[in-house]
Amino acid sequence: MAFSTFENLAVWQRGLEQAVRICGEVDAWKNFSLKDQRQRSAISVPPNIAEGHERDSPGDFIRFLRIAKGSNGEMRTQTYIAQRLGLLRDEIANEIVSESKEISAMLQGLVRSIEARRSKTEN
Repeated sequence: MAFSTFENLAVWQRGLEQAVRICGEVDAWKNFSLKDQRQRSAISVPPNIAEGHERDSPGDFIRFLRIAKGSNGEMRTQTYIAQRLGLLRDEIANEIVSESKEISAMLQGLVRSIEARRSKTEN
């Protein structure tokens, strides 16, 4: 891998910060099912990045980055639901959605970068 550790990846760092923020925000929610799902999807992003990186296989790394991207999208959808239920103020929800979209773009960019490197070595 081109990165010495997953902790050096900006997308992992931002995913970690996002997970910590989401866990803190939902702590007092009474809607347990949405609280649990939102925490799980947010918490899933950085570990999937880490697991993919640690497998030392470009194919595995891409697969786990895509899983992280899916979890990130799931969390973003749950943010929209929480906003419509009145659990999140519009300002907070918009910040979370914006950050989530940036993380998703970073994940996709990393996938493209790994795929490009992989195709160069295969040719």
